[in-house]
Amino acid sequence: MLRNPIKHCKDCGAAVAYRTPDDGDTKARAVCTVCHIVHYENPLNVVGTIPYWENKVLLCKRNIEPRWGKWTLPAGFMELNETVAEGAARETVEESGAQFEVEGFFSLVNVARVGQVHMFYRARLLSDVFDPGHETIEARLFAEDEIPWDEIAFRTVKETLERYFSDRRAGHFAIHAFDIA
Repeated sequence: MLRNPIKHCKDCGAAVAYRTPDDGDTKARAVCTVCHIVHYENPLNVVGTIPYWENKVLLCKRNIEPRWGKWTLPAGFMELNETVAEGAARETVEESGAQFEVEGFFSLVNVARVGQVHMFYRARLLSDVFDPGHETIEARLFAEDEIPWDEIAFRTVKETLERYFSDRRAGHFAIHAFDIA
């Protein structure tokens, strides 16, 4: 079920109808009733980092909904005209004001029920001084045993952090791909 279905054609403004296009497609799409343009609805990409300083990770306390006041990794929606790594870096700067160096790709999390794909990179912090933006109440470093696990904003972040600390203990970082139902 679509959360925000398309109602009007983005080209001509006429009403759309959800139907299977005549081009051999097998899914109902938003098809303009006047100019017949097919409008595709695709998942949103959420990109971010796991910024670390020695044995700690940087978390940001959210100053926006959803989940105001909960902790998260610095992340957000990818913009047009940027790579995944560029988007992850931009979001990290916007939310934490951290200085860092992006390292390896770490995780890809499919959240099909909300039409999102979350991707995280490891990021080595170059300083333990932060200047969070307006979307963040506080940016703070946490060791694994200090993380407020019950106050983590999103399951994607919680499971990414669990895999990060497991890999850290093992002394080797893998690339993780998993689904959240």
